[in-house]
Amino acid sequence: MYGRYTQELVLLSLNPFCVFFQMYGRYTQELVLLSLNPFCMFFQMYGRYTQELGAYAKEEAARLREEGVRRRSVTERSRSLELLENDKGCCAKCRICTVRCQKFLISCVGEDWIFLILLGLFMALLSWLVDFGIGICLQSQKWMYVNLESNVFLQYLAWVTYPVVLITFSAGFTQLLAPQAVGSGIPEIKTILRGVVLKECLTFKTFVAKVIGLTCALGSGMPLGKESPFVHIASLGAALLCKFMSLFGGIYENESRNIELLSVACAVGVSCVFAAPIGGLLFSIEAMSTFFTVRNYWRGFFAATVTAFMYRVLAVWNRDEVTITALLPTNFRQDFPFDLQELPAFAVLGIASGLGGALFVCLNRQIVQLIRNQKTIKKFLMKKRLLYPALVTLLVSTITFPPGFGQFMAAKLTQMESLETLLDNQTWSKQGIPEEFDSNSHSQAWKHPQVNVFVTLTLFVVMKFWMSALAMTMPVPCGAFMPVFVIGKNCVRMCAAALSGAVTHTVSTAVVVFELTGQISHILPVMIAVILANAVAQSLQPSLYDSLIMIKKLPYLPELGWGHHEYYNIRVEDIMIRDVMYITLNCCYRDLHDVLLTGHLKTLALLESSESMILLGSIERAQIQALLSLQLGRPRRLKYLRDRATAEKRLSVVSHPGSEDGSTMVNQETSLSSTPTPSMKPLKPALKRPSVVDCPTEIPMPTSKKWEENQLDEQVNFDNCMIDPAPIQLVENTSLHKTHTIFSLLGLDHAYVTSIGRLIGVVSLKELQKAIEGSVAVKGVNVRPPLASFRDSGTSGTIMNNENKARDLHKLWNRRKLMSLPQEHRASDSDEKSK
Repeated sequence: MYGRYTQELVLLSLNPFCVFFQMYGRYTQELVLLSLNPFCMFFQMYGRYTQELGAYAKEEAARLREEGVRRRSVTERSRSLELLENDKGCCAKCRICTVRCQKFLISCVGEDWIFLILLGLFMALLSWLVDFGIGICLQSQKWMYVNLESNVFLQYLAWVTYPVVLITFSAGFTQLLAPQAVGSGIPEIKTILRGVVLKECLTFKTFVAKVIGLTCALGSGMPLGKESPFVHIASLGAALLCKFMSLFGGIYENESRNIELLSVACAVGVSCVFAAPIGGLLFSIEAMSTFFTVRNYWRGFFAATVTAFMYRVLAVWNRDEVTITALLPTNFRQDFPFDLQELPAFAVLGIASGLGGALFVCLNRQIVQLIRNQKTIKKFLMKKRLLYPALVTLLVSTITFPPGFGQFMAAKLTQMESLETLLDNQTWSKQGIPEEFDSNSHSQAWKHPQVNVFVTLTLFVVMKFWMSALAMTMPVPCGAFMPVFVIGKNCVRMCAAALSGAVTHTVSTAVVVFELTGQISHILPVMIAVILANAVAQSLQPSLYDSLIMIKKLPYLPELGWGHHEYYNIRVEDIMIRDVMYITLNCCYRDLHDVLLTGHLKTLALLESSESMILLGSIERAQIQALLSLQLGRPRRLKYLRDRATAEKRLSVVSHPGSEDGSTMVNQETSLSSTPTPSMKPLKPALKRPSVVDCPTEIPMPTSKKWEENQLDEQVNFDNCMIDPAPIQLVENTSLHKTHTIFSLLGLDHAYVTSIGRLIGVVSLKELQKAIEGSVAVKGVNVRPPLASFRDSGTSGTIMNNENKARDLHKLWNRRKLMSLPQEHRASDSDEKSK
């Protein structure tokens, strides 16, 4: 017999007698052939495996059948292509070209560059459409305001009612369709990139609610931003595109790879708003992840470049621009952009921006906590969910009404118009005297006959500061980058990046400013201001996104920050939980039942025994539930009923007490079965009764406590259970700094602490978070002061202790080699045992 294996079969002649042959090869299997003639014919093959020929033949038949199907499909396609090539019709060449292009596209559509191009084009088009919708909404508000100049009351009514309606619709639509679309979305994406599963944040409903809600919220004119929500929208687009691309390539079904593509989508989200591919990529690295995979660099840069290019091409196509330029171009002088003596002034502005950024984050958090801590206000707003955004919008709209207080803060201008006027080259004042502006310029809005320009700018900064922090608390899709950016522009033009960087704790905002304005001459002073602003803000407050993570109570791992040298002295044994829930290899099902009732852990440690405490692996909670279901589930109960019914039938046959041989009993049984007694029921109604085998769904499950107790007392069989033999382990002397690095890099939520193989504790994300924040009021955690963790590593006692540990380690290792973890059940193993 010749096949694809390197084997040599020596077959003897087939005759009516028993024939034996041998086959020598590299496989060690014993094959039992059925006879090809009236007699039995056997052959033997020596090697490593033992398997019957029947099972082997079935596997080979299934493989050949699959190959045949694939070969037929390929043959049919090739034949169809050959028929098209032999066809000499007028359209034969076109059809041949179409078929070849189709094959090429199907084979190439699953490539990364196709995915990145589709993502970039889609997000650029979506960003342009959202801008178009926002522009229509803002123009409608201005149109109503201008056409009602004859009546101030109607002007006020239109100015206030229009944004209230849009904000209320945005909040209601988002709440009904997908509440996960509320807010910026960056805190949720940061949590997902860290390894936490938040599937509801990446659904199609969330995508629709985010896009429509954001368009209405920004169209209302409230001081809200577009950049942060579009990071979430780009992540949603990437997740949905991965589902579509999985039809062409199975690699897009890999969750870990899709997580990497989400970091690429974050760069696309920033780039499609500011047309800044380099700044968008750097911002995604800084704001979204602690550790960045370098292989995603080219993906993020390529996709961000595609979306930025397409976003500006659409502006040219719509005749908004003559050619592709920066989004907000400036024309500052290049030959002598700044004096050397001005650098200290930029440094002072950076420090002030850091203080302002920390104050903004603190103010936003205090407003949210005030609403949540006041039980009366919280209870009222929970019943009237749309009342809070309506009241906030009414307050902001009333303050910014142009004939009222809004005339002192250029309230007629939108955010983009404010940016354009703040980035122009005109000098607004000379020694306190306002310059004459162009009558057609938006700069006229900053000019007031009775108030100086500096007063107008100061009022704008102060009012927009607290109004932006308040508006961000509304339950609508919104961001804070653009309002903070505008506030920074009012302070000083090119140092707006300092305030934005202080709020977000990023330095890439400087690069975003350079790409946004097309001006790189002020790179040195801007970088000085941004770095100093980050230094001040990071020492005072967390970033805005981390603050929102804490407010929403999402699982997170805080950064170590500056001056964390003491974390090298705190060790894992100082913060770990020593009372660990575990199961042993020889435990019973009752132990599994008790463990499931007492705790809610996702995984449990599997130990050799309670005496040795040797960690063998970990088992997920779902696997333990499956083991209990197999032991106490419906199949076992039905089997118990069948066995009990069979035993009752056997006991129902009563033998004659006086019979000395078996003949009397046989006659008695025959007479009982053939002649019905008056007490017996007819046969036909008896057949209609439900039986255990025929109608299992109608049979009540046994509720015998004794049966359940017996089942729970049996030893657990881990053969069909999936066990992780290598869970993440830390030693007791691991520093807190190293633990933080491991948790951040691998995205862990817990790790076991072992000492020479023995389980001594566990560290979860919660304990690590409390230890970094300096809190010791955690149940089961005893965080020592930093100085208490200094050990005398050079003492003789320590040396003796290390020798004892080494001796114990050798003993445990010798015993470990003799034991093995339970493996999954295999048919070959059971067959070998039966043989």
